[in-house]
Amino acid sequence: MRILTLSAFALFIFATGHELGTRKYKQDTVNKDFTTVYKPAPPADSIKEIGKKVFLTNCNICHKDTVNSMIPGYFVLSSMSPRAILAALESGKMKQQAINLSELQRRAVAEFVTNREIKPVSFPKESYTPFSLPANEITGFDYSGWGGNLEGTGFRSAAHAGISLSNLNSLKLKWAFAFPEGTITRSKPALVGNWLLVGSQFGDLFALNKNTGKIGWHFSASAAIRGAIAVIKKGNSITAFFADYSTNVYAVDVRTGKQIWNTRASIDQQSAITGSVVVYGGRVFIPISSIEVATAVFGKYDCCFSSGAVVALDASNGKMIWIHRVIAQKAIVSGRKKNGKPFYGPSGAPVWCSPTIDSKRGWLYIGTGENYTNPTTNSSDAIQAIEMKTGKLIWNFQGTQHDAYNSACPFLVNCPEKQGQDLDFGMAPILVKGKNGRDILVAGQKSGNVFAISPDRGKLIWKTRIGKGGALGGIHWGMATDGKLVYAANADNILAVDKTDSLVDPSPGLYALDLLTGKIVWKTPAPDCQGMKDCYSANSAAPAIIPGIVFAGALDGHIRGYASKTGKIIWDFNTVKELETVDGIPGHGGAIDGPAPVISDGMLFVNSGYGMFGEKPGNVLLAFEVKK
Repeated sequence: MRILTLSAFALFIFATGHELGTRKYKQDTVNKDFTTVYKPAPPADSIKEIGKKVFLTNCNICHKDTVNSMIPGYFVLSSMSPRAILAALESGKMKQQAINLSELQRRAVAEFVTNREIKPVSFPKESYTPFSLPANEITGFDYSGWGGNLEGTGFRSAAHAGISLSNLNSLKLKWAFAFPEGTITRSKPALVGNWLLVGSQFGDLFALNKNTGKIGWHFSASAAIRGAIAVIKKGNSITAFFADYSTNVYAVDVRTGKQIWNTRASIDQQSAITGSVVVYGGRVFIPISSIEVATAVFGKYDCCFSSGAVVALDASNGKMIWIHRVIAQKAIVSGRKKNGKPFYGPSGAPVWCSPTIDSKRGWLYIGTGENYTNPTTNSSDAIQAIEMKTGKLIWNFQGTQHDAYNSACPFLVNCPEKQGQDLDFGMAPILVKGKNGRDILVAGQKSGNVFAISPDRGKLIWKTRIGKGGALGGIHWGMATDGKLVYAANADNILAVDKTDSLVDPSPGLYALDLLTGKIVWKTPAPDCQGMKDCYSANSAAPAIIPGIVFAGALDGHIRGYASKTGKIIWDFNTVKELETVDGIPGHGGAIDGPAPVISDGMLFVNSGYGMFGEKPGNVLLAFEVKK
């Protein structure tokens, strides 16, 4: 998780929807403590005064932020969209509890908790098109999940890609779709026949016609959809699986856009989901992270208790099968803060990434993040192999030891005494067979290191450092491989690199490494921003690879094509501009971060906009097409 200073945390709160009423932060110069005063917005917002009174009277007894409850607390509720909370009160899980509330009171609670007005999604009639998905439209061009396949390689064959060195120069923007009120565009689309399925920052799932960008149907989830959409075809049924930030997991009928089931997969009160679900063998595997890394900034918060995890659900009905906690033991008092109050631990080791499936061994692989408090564990900043049937840990490979970090660092009271550098394995590990026939597991870390590991035993094969690393450095979202080279995006944002290491300079850009040896074959520095405002010269988003071409987005808002053999930039499109959109919503591109683009049948689909840590916000999904 990339958390910086308090100002960056404030941006994180705003960008992800964690606007907890109007908050005032008061710094105590002795304890360096931030206290939170829950106050509604100015008196003119009287509906929020009503909402505050109703919430504190009727809801707070169950939904207050505590550490011993599975009921979502105030922080989790605040991440939801107001229309989602209203739906829960009127027709969802909270209908019975809200039966005595008036329509105004229900709306007021939703707007108070989220500090946002209810603005229903509204598009012009011209934005819609009839949805139809005949059986013969399910083709080999379909795309699903984080890396496009169970192994997470990010590779697309020439036949499926339809884009090549010979037609790359004809690749042009075909349409742009804008997400209402969006500032972060990070959900990776799935492709089914002629339809894209893509989530939004405010919990919308859209089915968009891939040729026109028009809306076929729209589904509302309860919170932001951050990860990729996984699609499974069984007989004549086609089901989309995905999760929202508040740990709700959904199965939706692709033909109708209707919900089949919905299960909350939380294991702690602060649980969240940033990664992508993966579906295999009749089970849905869900990565569990935590917002506790952020709530630690508030000095009166008892820090910290949560653990990262993987949860397995039955794909047919959403019922829980097993839970793998990354930190098996429960947190206990483990030390004292500077103000004399207790620290709790061990905690943290969130799972930010999508699990990777090893169908041959019956295992799945995950990457974990840092501990939030001491004592640290060997399961933090690690790659783990887990048995799919039982959730049992097979092996654990740790990349960095003693990394205790949260958003209170470096100055606030909840920062661990022995502070680490926040060096997650935030990307999904990649399982690939080398040209020698040997299976290799490759993963990049925010330390700037790329690791090759034996999937059988979890032993190191090689390790190559390509960056300085740090909270905003190293490898964030992923890599890709064609079985010969590994293509790694190095973020190394100068604002938050590891300043404890003076021997290595920041080196953002795109790198190619030999899969068998780890030797750097080529590196292409991120082009300079040339003074552009809110621009960062770094590659943080995951790349995608097709024969001859690597596509990689950058924080400067450009999507580029690189020659896979040399690293030369051979195609470039600047998305940072106002764009005419097919849905009539104002659209603007921004920084590109998060998932790799989706490539299929001569088209390239790219998310643009990532206003998370001071980067340029944006709200568009862009569709490019080669001339046929």
